[in-house]
Amino acid sequence: MENTAPYRQKDRLSYPEASMFELVEQTARRYPDEPAFEFYGKKTVYRQFVNRIMRAARAFYASGVRQGDAVTVCMPNTPQALDCFYALDRIGAVANMVHPLSAQTEITGYLDISESKMILTVDLFYEKVEKAVNAAKNAVTILVCRMQDELPPHLAALYLLKKGKDYLKYPRAPHLLWRRFLKRGDRTEDPPSPPFDRNRTSVILYSGGTAGKPKGICLSDNNFNACAIEAMEAIGVTFIKGLKMLSCMPLFHGFGLGINLHTVLIHGACCILMPTFNGKSYAEMLKKKKPNFIAGVPTIFEALLHIPGLEKLDMSFLMGMFCGGDSLSVELKKKIDAFLAAHNAHIQVREGYGLTECVTASCLTPRDEYREGSIGIPFPDTVYGIVKPGTDDFLPAGEEGEIILKGPTLMLGYLKDPEETAKTLRVLPDGDTWLYTGDLGYTDADGYVYFRGRMKRMIITNGYNVYPARIENVIDSLPEVAYSCVIGVKDARRMQRVKAFIVPAEGIEPDETLKERILGKLSVDVAKYALPREIEFRTELPKTLVGKVAWRELEKEEAGKAER
Repeated sequence: MENTAPYRQKDRLSYPEASMFELVEQTARRYPDEPAFEFYGKKTVYRQFVNRIMRAARAFYASGVRQGDAVTVCMPNTPQALDCFYALDRIGAVANMVHPLSAQTEITGYLDISESKMILTVDLFYEKVEKAVNAAKNAVTILVCRMQDELPPHLAALYLLKKGKDYLKYPRAPHLLWRRFLKRGDRTEDPPSPPFDRNRTSVILYSGGTAGKPKGICLSDNNFNACAIEAMEAIGVTFIKGLKMLSCMPLFHGFGLGINLHTVLIHGACCILMPTFNGKSYAEMLKKKKPNFIAGVPTIFEALLHIPGLEKLDMSFLMGMFCGGDSLSVELKKKIDAFLAAHNAHIQVREGYGLTECVTASCLTPRDEYREGSIGIPFPDTVYGIVKPGTDDFLPAGEEGEIILKGPTLMLGYLKDPEETAKTLRVLPDGDTWLYTGDLGYTDADGYVYFRGRMKRMIITNGYNVYPARIENVIDSLPEVAYSCVIGVKDARRMQRVKAFIVPAEGIEPDETLKERILGKLSVDVAKYALPREIEFRTELPKTLVGKVAWRELEKEEAGKAER
């Protein structure tokens, strides 16, 4: 079929030649005394926020961190994490963002591939991070935050009494407490401002990749700024001073960092920071703070339907609810919309679609129109196409193929992996670079996009990508195991949970001791959220004609059990 790429119009939105920090700084000039974020009731206004960022920037510069150097941020959503992220951007360093629940060996891998000089974490994770640092190729300084340092006095005392006292012995020399590290910034002048470079890697986020090997996704200031500006246009509601976003999605996730935080902060609204999600605290935040915007994965909104204490809550304060990170089923959307209507919220949940390779969402259902099964229409200046899988040949509307897209948010590439970059980012005859998503779908005659499934094997649990091959490799490395297969099983709360089928090696008895040994090995090498919730031992597993484990057969088997 002849390649007929859709015509790319000239970008109609303008994107400033400025860093992420500079856009936040501009917001602070406009709204110096408006709250930038709130953490358990403690507010920080934009003027204070920029001062905090500059203090951290001076401390990093005084410690020898320079333009192009990487610092790993292994943090939940806390004020220190925001300070660190924008401080690194201010001096032209690279923020290497990793999940604090990552396994020890994974953190070591992230430190090594990014060649990080430092890592910021909370005292809760210090022991694991210290082991990861000790196994790293290069010397890495650990900077340790304490949650109580950012809490209001009464909550700080309570937290210290209940949990904080258990971690007062950390950090150990030669590592540093964050608040002491910051004092280095009090004895030095502001570092020089690096010139804007739209091709500079400012942020590294991680995706498991097709085979489960973690890949660093290199993103620029321009990627994040364009995402924030495009998203605001697509949302159709202006974030202005006085409005609030409940920022529950984590900052090591493109959705959390790009939409829940950066988009809000450059438009003068307030982020209500939540370091972790649980139903009770989420309900309390909704009741007390009355946020105007909430965003999350389907599991959060599924939980919202069942949280006690919200029965009589008037939610007319909501101006937008956005769902991403996984497919929102038609049934769940209907339930959420009914919940919103019953609570006097004059909105519907809007579904987004995207990948970390383009920061986060690049497609969103319109505010006032919904087409069943559609993930919406592309963001302004983002173009979607459908190609025949395995080719660059575009397909007409209505025909299913691989989803590809182009626009200003496309990543710079995969860190130190030109081969995978070349497979994913391709220059087509129209002269533009397109991102090949590995996802199947189609468009209708009006340009609405429909997601149909993934070409690559992947599980999504609680909004996080889990790659079965990685877990299988760890399990199969044990001498007691012949082979294994990992699949996703439908779960009412997580959407999918991880289940492992394991065939023990000859002569090995499948018992609780073996199960504990397998889980012990996995806990070191696999992130906590990716651990199997269920292990089933079998004498054999179904095979394909070429002798591979037929994982789709196991998925069908489990789906059949759920229907009975």
